Amino acid sequence: MFIRIKELEALTGLPKSTIYRMAREGRLPKPVKLGQRASGWRKAEIDQWAATRG
Repeated sequence: MFIRIKELEALTGLPKSTIYRMAREGRLPKPVKLGQRASGWRKAEIDQWAATRG
């Protein structure tokens, strides 16, 4: 299952620019290309990331 950017923004409370910056810096899982103009994050990776944040 994949989470798109809007859902990830709602889950984390972070703006899109911060999410992409954190992914680029390795502080958040990187998105997976789902199509030519679409990407998403694996829900399991986001759940694991959220659990480690406290």
